[in-house]
Amino acid sequence: MLAAAAIAALPAYAQTVSPASYPTRPIHIIVPFTPGGSTDILARAIGIELTKAWGQPVIIDNVAGAGGSVGADRAARAAPDGYTLLMGHIGTLAVNPSLYPALPYDPVKSFAPVAWVARVPNVLVVHPSVKATSVKELVALAKANPGKLNYGSGGNGSAANLATEYFKLQTGASILHIPYRGTVPAITDLMGGQIQVLFTGAPAVLGQIKNGQLRALAVSSPTRLAALPDLPTVAESGYKGFEADQWYGVVTPTGTPRDIVNKLNAQINQSLAAPELKARLNNEGAIAMPTTPEVFGQLIMREIARWKPVIQSGRVKAD
Repeated sequence: MLAAAAIAALPAYAQTVSPASYPTRPIHIIVPFTPGGSTDILARAIGIELTKAWGQPVIIDNVAGAGGSVGADRAARAAPDGYTLLMGHIGTLAVNPSLYPALPYDPVKSFAPVAWVARVPNVLVVHPSVKATSVKELVALAKANPGKLNYGSGGNGSAANLATEYFKLQTGASILHIPYRGTVPAITDLMGGQIQVLFTGAPAVLGQIKNGQLRALAVSSPTRLAALPDLPTVAESGYKGFEADQWYGVVTPTGTPRDIVNKLNAQINQSLAAPELKARLNNEGAIAMPTTPEVFGQLIMREIARWKPVIQSGRVKAD
């Protein structure tokens, strides 16, 4: 019933059949953040593959501001013709509706889902001085010493902030939030012992885990990471059903003809298997997620519903 309801709630596609020759001119992918981040890297990688396949330039437009809301709003207002896409992610498509009280776009109504590109697992790490070698030991330590453990993040409303608040909600652990201006300074202070806990994307901490500067306790994904095969998932550690990965995907303005959406979906899914793109995904610690537009749309709605109580219970506010 839930799946049926989710499908019914997905935004409608225009039924107008567009020319089979699409695309006949450059495609723009709006990245709602500054260049260099994971969203930007994935958009450029997809753009390269689309250009190779179709011979049309793919232009990346970085439109940053308000946690990705400025760029997402611009994409939502674009013509629904398949020539403007948005590389969305967990923040722009699932978190922002609860984080920003006056969001200028609706992730479900404003966009038609095209393709789920990838997910990036988060890893729970602690400073070596923390007397916990497992998730259960960390939870027990936090409960026995409420408010004495601190966790860092890249800022209020960041993926690390939300993943840890979700962890606290599911486990009952008491850990105080210390927001930073970016993930790198949070990792630096974690290695220095100024904070004790961090729940962040795997690529950012793999090196520190392997050289012993940080101790990894668990990964947020449903399955273990190939790069850390001995590291259990949070679900395996006693919290069944826990999942708090970051994810990325392409959407287009609602009303884009269904045949164009299908063509984009098929080509992006095919591109995810290309050796160059697979290498880029591996470098980002990302896992390719080729699937249908419907499955991606269902993910967006599930995630909107899941993160709302996390934001409310953690009193998370945007920077």
